Amino acid sequence: MTEQRAGIGRITAAIVAVAAMLPYLTLKILWLTGSSVGVTDPALMNDPATVALNAMTFGMEAVALALALAFTTRKGLRLPAWLVLPPLWVGTGLLSVVVVTAPVVVAVAGLEVFGGTAVEPWVYMMVYGGFMGQGIGLMAAFVLYSRDRWPAVFTTPAGLDFPSPTRSFQTVVAWGALLVATAVGGVRLSRVFGAETVTGVMEGVKGLLAIAGAVALAALVRRWGRGPFWRPLVVAWLGSGSLFGWGLYAMIVTLVGGPLTWGGGADLVELFGVLTGLVMGMCGAFLLVERSGVRDVQPVQEPLEGDDRDRDRRAAYHGHR
Repeated sequence: MTEQRAGIGRITAAIVAVAAMLPYLTLKILWLTGSSVGVTDPALMNDPATVALNAMTFGMEAVALALALAFTTRKGLRLPAWLVLPPLWVGTGLLSVVVVTAPVVVAVAGLEVFGGTAVEPWVYMMVYGGFMGQGIGLMAAFVLYSRDRWPAVFTTPAGLDFPSPTRSFQTVVAWGALLVATAVGGVRLSRVFGAETVTGVMEGVKGLLAIAGAVALAALVRRWGRGPFWRPLVVAWLGSGSLFGWGLYAMIVTLVGGPLTWGGGADLVELFGVLTGLVMGMCGAFLLVERSGVRDVQPVQEPLEGDDRDRDRRAAYHGHR
């Protein structure tokens, strides 16, 4: 089969993501090599916990960079699904919260919200500005990549019937996840009141994503609705990825300890969040694997790239291999 070329939209989105990642990666390299640029307390960079977290976040960013570059090539369509989907599930779950939270926080509290810490204000502005750019670019590139590789996701309805040997299992898991995610999301939403601006906005966004993601997963499993499959899939993807990603990050920070541990560290909300997100992700994986044999049933109604790329558009794979 002739491999499909990446369209201009996918290439542009990936370039935006890569450009937004480079300042963050540069800063992490400087910190890991002993520099204290942008830090008001140089001793912080020598703390073993800080070094470990800098190494971890550098590694996460490097994986995102590699995937963004892969999205610009034909060979990227041949990457195993298990190598592409899990890191992007976690990454987009983390970044989606930042993309929504950062502009709201700045609009409400102004740039002064970045002051008063061991890190210079310009570092926060550069880092979170970069997160917004890479979040938008990476998610756009991934959507266009997915449409080329798994077109049935975008061309089949949510209520499409297909053989599902594990549907009963998925139903039990989806309803259970909805119950727990609603509780976790409710607790997060209750923390909005009386919290500092940054904490309150982040908790509110995480809470809404958790509940919306669980509702969307239940709708997918039960095959509710006549709209396109990709709409509830996006909500379930971001909601479960946010639960798992932020919960896991909180657990790691707590286990590592050191000066970056906030408050009392991770609590039961974070623990149940990471577990619920993992269960939702596994349920979604079962669903996607079983739908992978579904072929396109209609032309794409909402093109995500220009018409000039349509002559090159061929499905590289219909299965989630």
